Amino acid sequence: MKNSIFADIPSELPDEFFNDIVKAPNVRIERIVSKGHITPSGDWYDQDENEWVMVIKGQAKLLFETDMNEVNLQEGEYINIPAHQRHRVTWTDPSQETVWLAVFY
Repeated sequence: MKNSIFADIPSELPDEFFNDIVKAPNVRIERIVSKGHITPSGDWYDQDENEWVMVIKGQAKLLFETDMNEVNLQEGEYINIPAHQRHRVTWTDPSQETVWLAVFY
């Protein structure tokens, strides 16, 4: 069945929107939609899986705890985040949706 990464995005986004596109025992592909959302202050993602993430639309900034390096991601750019590399989203564009494609493996 054909679908679009841009289909069924809610018109209002009080919270980030997450939905699984594919889910299997060793891989999960997730769409995330942000609009000005960030990781809450003091919180860090510390995941058991590796995560490959790409910004499909919009832009965002990620901060990595190990070296406090902030990475700016523009449309089409991606990054691979090893398991347990603590990171957080410090900025997403508040004027438009940022659509992410995340592959957890």
